[in-house]
Amino acid sequence: MSYLPIEDYGIIGNMRSAALIGTNSSIDWFCFPHFDSPSVFARLLDSEKGGYFRIQAKGKNSHTKQFYWPDTNVLITRLMTDEGIVEITDYMPVGNEVKNQQDYKIVRKLKSVHGDMLLNVQCHPAFNYARDDHETVICDKGVSFHSATLSMALSTAIPLTAANNGVDTDFILKDGDSVVFIFHELDSPDASPCNLPEDNAEQQFKNTIDYWRSWLSKSTYKGRWREMVNRSVLTLKLLTFEPTGAIVAAPTCSLPEGIGGERNWDYRYTWIRDAAFTVYAFLRVGFTEEADRFMDWVIQRSDECRNSDTLQIMYGVDGRHTLTEETLDHLSGYKDSKPVRIGNGAYDQLQLDIYGELMDSVYLYNKYGSPISHQAWKSLSKHLEWVCEHWDEVDEGIWEVRSGRQRFVYSKVMCWVALDRGIRLAQKRSFPADIPKWAKTRDKIYNEVMEKGWNKDRKAFIQYYGSDTLDASNLMMPLVFFIAPNDPMMISTLKETLKSPDEGGLVMNSLVYRYNVHETEDGLSGHEGTFNICTFWLVEALTRSGKTKPEFLEHARLMFEQMLGYANHLGIYSEEISERGEALGNTPQAFTHLALISAAYNLDKALG
Repeated sequence: MSYLPIEDYGIIGNMRSAALIGTNSSIDWFCFPHFDSPSVFARLLDSEKGGYFRIQAKGKNSHTKQFYWPDTNVLITRLMTDEGIVEITDYMPVGNEVKNQQDYKIVRKLKSVHGDMLLNVQCHPAFNYARDDHETVICDKGVSFHSATLSMALSTAIPLTAANNGVDTDFILKDGDSVVFIFHELDSPDASPCNLPEDNAEQQFKNTIDYWRSWLSKSTYKGRWREMVNRSVLTLKLLTFEPTGAIVAAPTCSLPEGIGGERNWDYRYTWIRDAAFTVYAFLRVGFTEEADRFMDWVIQRSDECRNSDTLQIMYGVDGRHTLTEETLDHLSGYKDSKPVRIGNGAYDQLQLDIYGELMDSVYLYNKYGSPISHQAWKSLSKHLEWVCEHWDEVDEGIWEVRSGRQRFVYSKVMCWVALDRGIRLAQKRSFPADIPKWAKTRDKIYNEVMEKGWNKDRKAFIQYYGSDTLDASNLMMPLVFFIAPNDPMMISTLKETLKSPDEGGLVMNSLVYRYNVHETEDGLSGHEGTFNICTFWLVEALTRSGKTKPEFLEHARLMFEQMLGYANHLGIYSEEISERGEALGNTPQAFTHLALISAAYNLDKALG
């Protein structure tokens, strides 16, 4: 079975769902109608059974190029042969073009730029992760596909031929001509595809272009790495769920953190942690509307806490609480990486850090976005009371270990952040709060972390109390102002982190592991790549220390530039990078892109 490298994919979307399109012009991932709905195309997870929608050239010496229409999420794939050039413009209508579920569609417009070209179109859906059978019906306006729960259609003026319960058709596109393919839902099993007039399709395209450019124009970032920051912001926007304000961690599931391994997770949900960090990134470069929507969403989740004042670490995009994890044994997995998982069993874990990440984003939102309401404060402050009572408990930590709970240093630090930001916000807005109690608890956490989170032998902050291993999450300590970036303890931690794994550190070729999997029992077997967010955290930590350590600032800039070189051809990142420099894990990953934005902003500021 053949698979494209993970880095060979671009993304289009409509803030409801997203599609991944390879450099071979094949749509190999698409869930409908929402990010966390069952898949319609899932070739990423099984090249034979998963389903796909490909348009390819059949001429001699065929090759492709891929790029985004400037300042948009409209993807262009250029097909080139000895006979000519055809451009495929892929997008999902957004903005005023999307009013209901029937407007959720993928538009693929083909135009012959030069020459007559023989093309082939193949569309083979595989509903519900290739678990549901479907019927294929050819008509004069395209083809319809009917499963037990969903009916989709491919509308086009090109006559289509049925093959293998899908379509496989050759056609010639003449020099200067164009044709449109639209993949969309049918209102009912009895409905038929309907062609979109060419002039209508052109107007939809222009409206979509205008939407993305108008939205991006709000960015306040004017620094050295504007192109990369803009692409990251556009990517993060695609991961927002417009109907509710939720933000997904990634649009994909079960892409492996190590080829052939079992570290394969479903990221199509809203983590409080990831979304809060994303809000920070949006606010940092001038986008407040997304922060507004997420705050509404998280307050709703907070108000749902009835028997406890604890938030779940993650929810469905619609706010649902139960995300039962299951394996799809009938799918082979990307490059035979099993098991293929949907759902996420970590949803009921205890992760104390989420309150720090949330309250930090709330504090920044109140400062740079809109003042939070009385009701929002009532909803959020109860969590701070809970933190006061439970901060010293064991938890699964930021990395969602499945080996049992520990007293993770990062979790304690973020409990400190939660209370610190809560105190600052209450004082700034004169909100009712038991500030003496919160301050006493905050200070107790601080003293404990400085005593028990520090390993005198390693001369570094360590992963959890009593351990002697490093954890890249502690690079966040100066970023959240828990400790000064020039504090000798932080400088020493940075120096230890910068060592290679063989020397006890976490850095390999300027890339950072989250921790050493051979020293840390996380309940999983196998290896994993370096974590992109950790690399950007190290860049930012070095940047902040650069005021007193100029060599650190120089190192940070070099590391940042090197990291930019690991982006794919479109400026997109997955979760991790392998020892060979290949993308690993779910893609595109919000964690990576938000950390890039923060690192770029602060590095720009430091360099002047």
